[in-house]
Amino acid sequence: MFRIDDHIGMVMAGLTADGRVLCRYMRKESIDHHYVFNSPMNVGRLVKQVADKSQLGTQRSWKRPYGVGMLVAGYDSTGAHLYQTCPSGNFYEFYAMAIGARSQAAKTYLERNYEAFPDCALDDLIKHALKALKESVVDGELTTKNCSLCYVGEDAQFTLLENDALEPFLSAINPTEETQVEDPPQAGEQGAQPMDSS
Repeated sequence: MFRIDDHIGMVMAGLTADGRVLCRYMRKESIDHHYVFNSPMNVGRLVKQVADKSQLGTQRSWKRPYGVGMLVAGYDSTGAHLYQTCPSGNFYEFYAMAIGARSQAAKTYLERNYEAFPDCALDDLIKHALKALKESVVDGELTTKNCSLCYVGEDAQFTLLENDALEPFLSAINPTEETQVEDPPQAGEQGAQPMDSS
């Protein structure tokens, strides 16, 4: 997770080195825009510039495409935005989205629940995001060691939650495990019995 500006954050899936190059580019464009116009950069404009830069790699024979997909979230004068960019230079805007190797389960969760998101408080949105992540965990469980989360909004600058800050939210979505007492085996489940030889 990377902070681009106070009102924009980015996560990536793919080649981390390529993602860092694009992150540096986005930070530079955002700083330049703020210096020239003395206002925060529009999220959609920044994503379009990144998509144009990515697309150039697909049409030059001496370049290779950036091997990274990104989710760019931000809040500007037109409201909240979430964009997905592709190595091909395409970009899409979503209400909710997940990317990465095991993202299909998280996407399914988000598709089932996204209509409730506009009415949710920040804490509830964080819980929904963690539940979506939990759906895509294959081995083990979601913990503070393998999870971090960031948010940005109208009254909130880019904020990263990890370790102890994330623990209360993880506790809320992970029900406490109750110890279960095994029932004694029923008749017929006890296996072979010794024969009566009398």
